[in-house]
Amino acid sequence: MPYILALDQGTTSTRSIVFDGDGVRLAQSQIALEQIFPKPGWVEHDANLIWSNQLETAREAIEHAGIDPDELCAIGVTNQRETVVIWNRATGEPIHNAIVWQDRRTSAACDLLMAAGHDEFVRDRTGLGIDPYFSATKIAWMLDEVEGAREAAERGELACGTIDCWLVYNLTGGRVHVTDITNASRTLLMNIETGEWDEELCAVFRVVPGMLPRIVRSAEVVGESDEALLGAAVPIAGICGDQQAALVGNGCFEAGDAKATFGTGVFALMHTGSKRVRSKSLATTVPARTGDAIEYALEGSIFMGGAVVQWLVEGLELGATPAEVQALAESVPDSGGVVLVPALTGLGAPLWDPYARGAMFGLTRGATRAHIARAGMEAIPLQVMDLVDAMATDSGHAMPALRVDGGVTVNELVMQTLADLLGVPVNRALVAESTALGVAYLAGLAVGVWTQPTDLPALTGVSRTFEPAPEAAARFADLKIRWAEAVKRSMRWEHA
Repeated sequence: MPYILALDQGTTSTRSIVFDGDGVRLAQSQIALEQIFPKPGWVEHDANLIWSNQLETAREAIEHAGIDPDELCAIGVTNQRETVVIWNRATGEPIHNAIVWQDRRTSAACDLLMAAGHDEFVRDRTGLGIDPYFSATKIAWMLDEVEGAREAAERGELACGTIDCWLVYNLTGGRVHVTDITNASRTLLMNIETGEWDEELCAVFRVVPGMLPRIVRSAEVVGESDEALLGAAVPIAGICGDQQAALVGNGCFEAGDAKATFGTGVFALMHTGSKRVRSKSLATTVPARTGDAIEYALEGSIFMGGAVVQWLVEGLELGATPAEVQALAESVPDSGGVVLVPALTGLGAPLWDPYARGAMFGLTRGATRAHIARAGMEAIPLQVMDLVDAMATDSGHAMPALRVDGGVTVNELVMQTLADLLGVPVNRALVAESTALGVAYLAGLAVGVWTQPTDLPALTGVSRTFEPAPEAAARFADLKIRWAEAVKRSMRWEHA
């Protein structure tokens, strides 16, 4: 039986999972990741802590699986995307905390780039709009703000990369500096047609090209782990950004296949095959690359998904746990006219407004904690509805069903509301860890454990289907109107 170690480095936690050759999870280890908020709108992580936590969980997962390290046939690495690290090549030490994808410190810089007329050129080359979400302006900020960094980069002394790159660099003892095409496609620095770094893009964003890693396929042996780290030298054979890995983990390989992953944010992707769909409101991105051809997907990114529930628990203290908040929300039949727009870190797709802020509308004397909890729960599927509508319009593909995975999918109120709003079945994945399963599959594919998706039934299994209620369209008609108006009023708040 082959065994694969999946390293899954996320925004709020770091974990490692051992899968067997049937895609069955044998063991898992997970550590929460400290969030650093130096200023309002700024979000950072300690890159060294990310690495030490990842190594600790990897060792624990192998031990809990009851296998020897030399029984591992491959390692797959999946990660929070857009979050970026710069480090010294000689010492391996980061020059600054990692700047997280949620960080909005470069909003003004993005405004200047758009005012200078770069948006159309950048969107044509990358499939992405200019936004603080992506990596390029984060890199430029560190080069400008860390003393001596830009000069050191120009001398070739610094390396940079997204979290996958940072983990592979450390796993290999500093020997390998690579990133896969899915992560590279989220930086604003890769030409989406060629799959290579683009010097003109680097010039626009003022990023030193020599800092960047080599771009590889998502299923490809790029090196071996240092034997001293895990007790064996194991091939690193899969690298994939978390959302594209979840696309694989949900068995979405054909044009029209779509999934939504509910983590800290919500990320919906629709595979469009060899066709690059150009969109003004959604990102065009690259799904996992296993062969010569580059394929495409439409993606919508919501910044506040599971983080909404976390905020209801920790910020508003509506309950001690997510389950308590869900029970509170379910204690009323609806939100009583209350609408909550969770733009706490701005709005992602399809509106892309870094200056929007969270807002609550429709409060009356009759509004209670339960109505606010319900409005918070409803805000998650309402955001996904906007994404799915934009995807269907831009791609021309009707969506017969939506596959979902991630922690929030255990919340049956949210999932049923989503089915009711979309009017199509919502299929919850059989394997909750679709992101880790997806990169395990890619790693196994690279070393010959599997040859095609049908070899791994876990990719397409469904644990439950949520069917839309017959009366849902009429029941939610007014809420949709209220939601659209509330979102409109929350926009550009910081510039009001």
